[in-house]
Amino acid sequence: MKTVLQVGKQRIQENELYNLLAQYQYLPRLARELIIDQAIADIECTPEEKVAVREQFCQQLQITNQEQLNTWLTQSGMTIEQFEPYILRDLKLEKFKQAEWGHLLESHFLECKNQLDKIVYSLIRTKEPGIAQELYFRIQENESDFAVLAKQYSEGGEAETGGLIGPVELNVPHPQIVQILTTGMVGKISPPTQIGEWWIILRLEKYLSTQLDDNIRQRLRNDLFQKWLMNQLQNNVTYSPSLSEEAQSSTQDTDKSENPEYALK
Repeated sequence: MKTVLQVGKQRIQENELYNLLAQYQYLPRLARELIIDQAIADIECTPEEKVAVREQFCQQLQITNQEQLNTWLTQSGMTIEQFEPYILRDLKLEKFKQAEWGHLLESHFLECKNQLDKIVYSLIRTKEPGIAQELYFRIQENESDFAVLAKQYSEGGEAETGGLIGPVELNVPHPQIVQILTTGMVGKISPPTQIGEWWIILRLEKYLSTQLDDNIRQRLRNDLFQKWLMNQLQNNVTYSPSLSEEAQSSTQDTDKSENPEYALK
């Protein structure tokens, strides 16, 4: 059996690879990469794109000549024939995402916009309902500043910022906090509300509506791609450890038959 990898004195043979990939949880990663390879197999790149990608790759790794490239290939266990497909892979994947989901971005954006919008808000939290009620009245009557009270009384990390939190997307805070803030007006103080062990006072500072710009388009493409990829992994991948065990057993039997120590007596 052929040795495919040597680490120190340890030689890894072909029939051992499956068990090692499974042991170190690399099989799902391998399956993921194979699914991507199949998806981008027919994606084409222009000669100009190929040159630009190669130049960018070499610049990032500070490769300036063929000797340095050969050294990198050797250290990576890669042949020169594998090099171009490797460096073009990300570009082909982006083209695949655009071809598959570019026309769906507007509708997908409208579906998830309420999760992408951001808020800036102020928070005071305490485990004592009496203290929360007192602080709320002091803020309402303009007796004390929200930020000053947050620094003095809030029992979370927000105390360091005077209670100020954000900007954060609407899917980050506790759902009850989001409901209070999105149904109120900017600058309005919410009365003490219990969430778990905490009594909280909130004030919405800013509501930042997300626009469908290039960054959001890229994020939405990635989101749709990841959902597709998870579906592919769940429905089109089968692991067969029994086949690996059979191959390993067959190899061991062959080794025994060729070794005098295991000859029939």
